[in-house]
Amino acid sequence: MPAIVLVGAQWGDEGKGKATDLLGSSVDYVVKFNGGNNAGHTVVIEKDGKREKYALHLLPSGILSPNCVPVIGNGVVIDLSVLFEELDGLDARGVDTSKLLVSANAHVIPSYNRTIDKVTERFLGKRRIGTTGRGIGPTYADKMNRIGIRIQDLYDEKILRQKVEAALEVKNQVLAKIYNTRASAVDDVVEELLSYAARLAPMVADTSLVLSQALDRGDTVLFEAGQATLLDVDHGTYPYVTSSNAVAAGACTGSGVPPTRIDSVIAILKAYTTRVGEGPFPTELHDDKGEFLRKTGAEYGTTTGRPRRCGWMDTVVGRYATRINGVTDFVITKLDVLTGLDKVPVCVAYDVNGVRHDEMPVNQTDFHHATPIYEELDGWWEDITHCRSFDELPANAQAYVLRVEELIGARVSAIGVGPGRDEIIERFPLKPAVAS
Repeated sequence: MPAIVLVGAQWGDEGKGKATDLLGSSVDYVVKFNGGNNAGHTVVIEKDGKREKYALHLLPSGILSPNCVPVIGNGVVIDLSVLFEELDGLDARGVDTSKLLVSANAHVIPSYNRTIDKVTERFLGKRRIGTTGRGIGPTYADKMNRIGIRIQDLYDEKILRQKVEAALEVKNQVLAKIYNTRASAVDDVVEELLSYAARLAPMVADTSLVLSQALDRGDTVLFEAGQATLLDVDHGTYPYVTSSNAVAAGACTGSGVPPTRIDSVIAILKAYTTRVGEGPFPTELHDDKGEFLRKTGAEYGTTTGRPRRCGWMDTVVGRYATRINGVTDFVITKLDVLTGLDKVPVCVAYDVNGVRHDEMPVNQTDFHHATPIYEELDGWWEDITHCRSFDELPANAQAYVLRVEELIGARVSAIGVGPGRDEIIERFPLKPAVAS
């Protein structure tokens, strides 16, 4: 041990790679346990005196650390074409990807689910969810309906063909008769999936066993969530959510590691709030302040390129994330983006039809109609990207962090002050101490 779970505390894009980098060489395994290529991490690395940016969509960010074993857990759904495209891109840039392990129990995204995802969104029109159209939701639906295709099925052609035939028996009817879209041919789907099998084979493993043995040896394992708390299918702003469990508990079901082995939960909280896609967003800004946050913070989706919706910090959401995930440590990212503002509002509660809510409203309708109650804090003008200790921050920046910490109910252990992997302040160690 230790086993550390890393989650997003808002609607995603909080900068989870920053915390992974801070843990750095002390992490032996990094496990992606949910989602697919519908989300991404952007990591900036200093290399030969230059800053290089890596956009990762399906792979865990630990693949950029030379001493770390990256693992794709059973809770992930995998688009194999994207997986190999991403691996090829990293190989071309000199990144060693040979240690990657992929769970034999992870589900594969077949081409017909990408088609269904896209045509369904178009069909829904104004009622659309705002998915990325990458087949994530339909593949998780297949998993629950027990007609999914797993990585291990690629190594038994008879089973694979039977599963594809069973799935397309219904899906082709839907594609042709409801969406007026060309049906998928069984042979084409099977041929495409089998084309990846040989290259994938060295990576396939019983990753639950591998991780259990690693923890028994005393290795450090980091479980890295895709998406974030408010996108969790059970605990997020349903139905405007992803199709998997992105909260800390999902690390256990998505990796095969039991909850008794988890030592700490680190949650990432952006110094303001963003989200992509549809759904309620109480602190969203539709004015020049929102545009300032978007441009200054470069708030465009790593995977989709879509402009992110931007708003002020919401500590009601922060408190919710603390409770749902059992957060032990927060990392606040992008504090530098707030530099230059006279006042920095922080949402401390909601007004719903004249009633104050200090916690998340019970039902979605109230959350949709929530009006933020703000507390205004003094801003700062000093450049903070060079700061490497909390005391070096301007007094007003310190006050902002301390007030947010008080409101969210868990300590802020690290603060991102710039896009570089070294532009971070560590107030308290993120790696928990383990008794000898």
